Amino acid sequence: MFETALQVLLQGLLLGGLYCLFALGQSLMFGVMRLTNTAQGDFIVLGAFAAIAGLSALGALGLPDALLPWLAGLLLLPLAFGFGYALQRWVLNGTLGKDPLPSLVVTFGLAIVIQNLLLELFSADPRSIETAGLNTRSLALPSGFAVGVLPLLILGLAVAATAALQWLFNRTQLGRAFRAVSDDKEIAELMGLNSNRVYALATAIAFVLIALAGVLQGMRTTVSPSDGPLLLLFAFEAVIIGGMGSFWGTLLGAMLLGVTQQIGFRIDPGWGIWVGHIVFLLVLVLRPQGLFPKTRG
Repeated sequence: MFETALQVLLQGLLLGGLYCLFALGQSLMFGVMRLTNTAQGDFIVLGAFAAIAGLSALGALGLPDALLPWLAGLLLLPLAFGFGYALQRWVLNGTLGKDPLPSLVVTFGLAIVIQNLLLELFSADPRSIETAGLNTRSLALPSGFAVGVLPLLILGLAVAATAALQWLFNRTQLGRAFRAVSDDKEIAELMGLNSNRVYALATAIAFVLIALAGVLQGMRTTVSPSDGPLLLLFAFEAVIIGGMGSFWGTLLGAMLLGVTQQIGFRIDPGWGIWVGHIVFLLVLVLRPQGLFPKTRG
């Protein structure tokens, strides 16, 4: 009984690492701009398919197969940074204001465009990123459990990304600029900050995280153009459970979501995602600010 519970906990934490990467970009954009990106899941899928396309192009170079997915991912990250910067600077900045509806409508429209574009380019067939067997490798633990190497790597990247974002916000000049425009845009502009540029930099960083999540999702399992709404739901639930705008809260919320889903899967294979939704609804009703809301300081 104890070993089963430990296995469920371990698998839930590993799954939570992936959900955290899904959600960090959303948490960053909301924390700085109060913008809810309803195309988050579709951008993750777009990142996965961009890496798949990059693999096809890099395959002609004769490089080792084990190196190709990481090289494709590294090449994708600066492209994602530039795309996110341009999208915020020249599209999303025009939707910001007291009324959240314009940004919701625009990002919803972007989600539809991405889904249809991917269907045209790649068809509805699921694809995956070849990892030269990395997604099937495991590490044997002293207790007799086996842990997948790729899920463990994803968890490590999730913790590192969360810590890096928290450090960026608390210890750097850019982070202070993020906090200033988030707290009071008008006063920040009077102090000399260009809020449009600061917002664009925040979204650029968020899109680096989105691209990273897409690459790792494609390495871990198959992806299809219609996966975006489900990935958005997981990201949104992790952010709400943890607390909007709280990076460590997002990590902990993702862990809780992953563990509760694994408990549901253990009870019945059809219950996993449903149990996660129930926990999300309970948190939304009982503590709408999240379990670990953002604090100033």
